[in-house]
Amino acid sequence: MHGGVHARPGALPRIPFLPGAAPGPSSPVGRPGLGAALRRSKTESHLRFGPPAAGDLGKRPHREKLRVAVLVSKPTLQSEHGVSLQSGHSVLEGAKAAGFQISADELASIVESRDCEKLAVHGQLDGIADKLATSLTDGINTAEYSLNQRQDIYGVNKFTESEARSLWEFVWEALQDTTLIILIACALISSVVGIATEGWPKGAYDGIGIFTSILLVVSVTATSNYQQSLQFRDLDKEKRKIFVQVTRNSLRQRMLIDDLLPGDVVHLAVGDQVPADGLFISGYSVLVNESSLTGESEPVVINEDNPFLLSGTKVLDGSCKMLVTAVGMRTQWGKLMAAITESGDDETPLQVKLNKVANIIGNIGLCFALLTFVVLSQGLVAQKYLDGLLLSWSGDDVLEILQHFSVAVTIIVVAVPEGLPLAVTLSLAFAMKKMMKDKALVRQLAACETMGSATIICSDKTGTLTTNRMSVVKACVCGNTIEVNSPRAPSIFSSELPEAALEILLESIFNNTAGEVVISQDGRRQILGTPTEVALLDFALLMGGGFKEKRQETKVVKVEPFNSTKKRMSIILELPGGGYRAHCKGASEVVLAACDKFIDARGSIVALNNTTTNKLNGIIETFSKEALRTLCLAYREMDDGFSIDEPIPLRGYTCIGIVGIKDPVRPGVRQSVATCRSAGIEVRMITGDNINTAKAIARECGILTEDGIAIEGAEFREKNHKELIELIPKMQVLARSSPLDKHTLVKHLRTTFNEVVAVTGDGTNDAPALREADIGLAMGIAGTEVMT
Repeated sequence: MHGGVHARPGALPRIPFLPGAAPGPSSPVGRPGLGAALRRSKTESHLRFGPPAAGDLGKRPHREKLRVAVLVSKPTLQSEHGVSLQSGHSVLEGAKAAGFQISADELASIVESRDCEKLAVHGQLDGIADKLATSLTDGINTAEYSLNQRQDIYGVNKFTESEARSLWEFVWEALQDTTLIILIACALISSVVGIATEGWPKGAYDGIGIFTSILLVVSVTATSNYQQSLQFRDLDKEKRKIFVQVTRNSLRQRMLIDDLLPGDVVHLAVGDQVPADGLFISGYSVLVNESSLTGESEPVVINEDNPFLLSGTKVLDGSCKMLVTAVGMRTQWGKLMAAITESGDDETPLQVKLNKVANIIGNIGLCFALLTFVVLSQGLVAQKYLDGLLLSWSGDDVLEILQHFSVAVTIIVVAVPEGLPLAVTLSLAFAMKKMMKDKALVRQLAACETMGSATIICSDKTGTLTTNRMSVVKACVCGNTIEVNSPRAPSIFSSELPEAALEILLESIFNNTAGEVVISQDGRRQILGTPTEVALLDFALLMGGGFKEKRQETKVVKVEPFNSTKKRMSIILELPGGGYRAHCKGASEVVLAACDKFIDARGSIVALNNTTTNKLNGIIETFSKEALRTLCLAYREMDDGFSIDEPIPLRGYTCIGIVGIKDPVRPGVRQSVATCRSAGIEVRMITGDNINTAKAIARECGILTEDGIAIEGAEFREKNHKELIELIPKMQVLARSSPLDKHTLVKHLRTTFNEVVAVTGDGTNDAPALREADIGLAMGIAGTEVMT
């Protein structure tokens, strides 16, 4: 699994609104004008490529013109100034011949300009689907000829790559080092003076030695950087290997984003990056972060009134289906990428310090060299002045002056440490090579340097310390506990459950899920979704449930997706006989606290008293102490007067059962933690899991010691500054934490305790902490995406 290593980036600049950036009345979200285009271009460039290097400031005006040229595009100007809909757009003859009724540019401009009027002219969503020869439910035809035609007319979902830099460019870049420039000057002067005073070849030895050292430094630096650039080009290709769920020919399947075409129906969920420009088809509670394009941190609600989804934005909440309308270089993100040339890398802190040291040493050496030359030469000059022969110089006099100059040059050469750049370059190149062997690529060389001085590692649990391959190993339903130690155990367990309890359990698992059970092209059953969803669905299927049949019995009318803040997912079902039923699942203690009833061993619904509550909490604690992630499932019959416009209730549920999901610890974690501790590096676990589960995993990994403290996020948030100062040095586990809790802990460690903090993470919930840390270790492709 590839990952990325990053130093903490600079803060985003605050970019004010410019004239023309205010939303207009014609669209629910407004139309971007020239000011908005300018603002988007600056913000997006900063997010994609990071802050500009110090030496790159001179290139800004040129790049800004390019960005503005791209973003103030024809569709934007049409929207802003009311240019005719068909101006510059016509249905291509080739598109007509292939059975399509809309050109690629016209299609792309609808989403790019967020033009509701243009969308209405084309017949809204259904009209666009007809013109694209696709179905909003079944997707596009997968016949090879049809796909090739669509690809030829609308393009592929790939960005034009910049040309790879040659080795000679890296050689030239290496020669710009201040220390090397001083050494080159010294080598030239030493060679000239040496040959003049001592002849060839004896006089050239010192100069040749310095030139050899320079050649070694440049060779190692250029070769290392060149190989690093090739590795990152490979990483960029690997990063594009992101799978999304797509419906084609009525089959829902996982597909690379590079294979997407206009007309595809894409399924998006929380944490997904929108892979192409498109239109909202249907979904629930969709919030999108468009800050990478607009600079605005406020999430944008996506619905039928505002159906425009832009490539490169992130889904913060909800789930939806999207109709792809533009791909690759025709998306707004693609057009911007075409105009921006990536800026050079920032100088690392060590390089800055070395250059400063080289300048100081060079200046001091130059002063002493001049002083030595003056002191040695003043006797000869003074004597000539007294003799009145100041303008008369013999060959011996010139040779004596050259000898004095040679001594001065020797002082400068000795003062500048020509071995230092070579030693530093070799050590960094060795570190980079060693990390690459471990499949860890260094995005910023500063991180490689900073890692050597890290004092604390804050690690996520799921997917970082554990394998993120989950399965249900224990379950408690109707007071009966089962251990799933064989594939037949769930079916035996289901036969022992009351029929009503089994039906409501299967209804909860199959409907209250962001996962999907599909039949792949080879006819095999496949479960799509997060590891937790896959584990639950697999458990329900082993109990004999039918996913498709159960979904067809009721209709999902409202969904509140799971996120790391609510720690629960809820849905409303419309029942065949009328009325509504709510289902809820999530963190066991959170969902159980919302229940006032439970299903007993006979399948009857009874009140949840203190004795039963304590028993269920004891089961949760037992599961957690066995290092199991626990989830509680519950449901509620809604009152007759309930409207789907009302919020889903938070209380009054009936507990269906509790499941324990095993997520095994990665091999070698305990040894790695012990190695870190012996090196003086403290390891802490930050997780969203139950505190007992977190403790069990932390003990298994060797993180939690006898004198260490484990605390929940809710308690951590209530601590004042003085209490945090006393707590943080002893705290080893932070459980049930929110993304903000992780960020707060990392910030306190860095600022209050002056620690050098490394944070590991593999998902969107780790993003704030990863960015706050001195070193962000992004695990896998998903984690790397968070850092970019």
